[in-house]
Amino acid sequence: MIQKLIEKIQKTKAPICVGLDPMLSYLPEYLLQKSFDRYGETLEGAADAIWEFNKAIVDATYDLIPSVKPQIAMYEQFGIEGLKVYKKTVDYCQGKGLIVIGDAKRGDIGSTSAAYAAAHIGKVKIGSNVFSGFGTDFLTVNPYFGTDGVKPFVDVCRENDKGLFILVKTSNPSSGEFQDKLADGRPVYELVAEKVVEWGSESMDGNYSNVGAVVGATYPEMSRILRKLMPQTYFLVPGYGAQGGTAEDLKYCFNEDGLGAIVNSSRGIIAAYKKAPYDKFGPEHFADASRQAVLDMAADINRVL
Repeated sequence: MIQKLIEKIQKTKAPICVGLDPMLSYLPEYLLQKSFDRYGETLEGAADAIWEFNKAIVDATYDLIPSVKPQIAMYEQFGIEGLKVYKKTVDYCQGKGLIVIGDAKRGDIGSTSAAYAAAHIGKVKIGSNVFSGFGTDFLTVNPYFGTDGVKPFVDVCRENDKGLFILVKTSNPSSGEFQDKLADGRPVYELVAEKVVEWGSESMDGNYSNVGAVVGATYPEMSRILRKLMPQTYFLVPGYGAQGGTAEDLKYCFNEDGLGAIVNSSRGIIAAYKKAPYDKFGPEHFADASRQAVLDMAADINRVL
């Protein structure tokens, strides 16, 4: 699966992932009102508005980007109706040729991990039939349980030609409370990185592994260290833009071949119309603002690669 992502990155010349993480506050009022007129101020009304918002952004950007990353929590908050839209969004994006990274940060042990893996990137057998649940191409995974928690995901990944991005060094300010602590004289994130390489060796796809790592753009010096520790691991890089990461910070995440990382931006793209210099587009043309934000982000990243 990582090879498919690389091919899309090379074709678009944009190592970009658009985070489809919609909040109702991001939606233009007219779009929200249209769904409320149809379904009322209900969970179904909110979910419908999010679907229309997602669809417009995908339609405006799919030819420019290789991938999207819907954050499942933004859909779960609206219950079953939200999860239906999550699945609808996944299917729609894949129909547009996009690689879909399901951002669910799942992790547990044994049969529970196996069930999570089956739900998101694998298949479930029902009688004589086999079904795919959410059917994303990649899934984010929390490694806190260790090998017991990660191996079921790696197994499903290998069996179904899917991929993972395992949390290694996240972009949030308090990530260091655990990730930077020393164990045997080394930061925990380095130890996790070495395990990711070990797990990834079971699922190689060309020069890179299907088992990638989440490495935040907000800690460039740590990115430099992790790139050396994980030369064949693809990085999913959050933290660009709204969280403070710059294009200069990103360069350490990439290898000399210009590959090795895909950079996520969520509200910086999907809510671009609310901020300068994109507020000139106005709420009615929010998707056009998102398209321009993607073009600008691609140019900014390619400038330093």
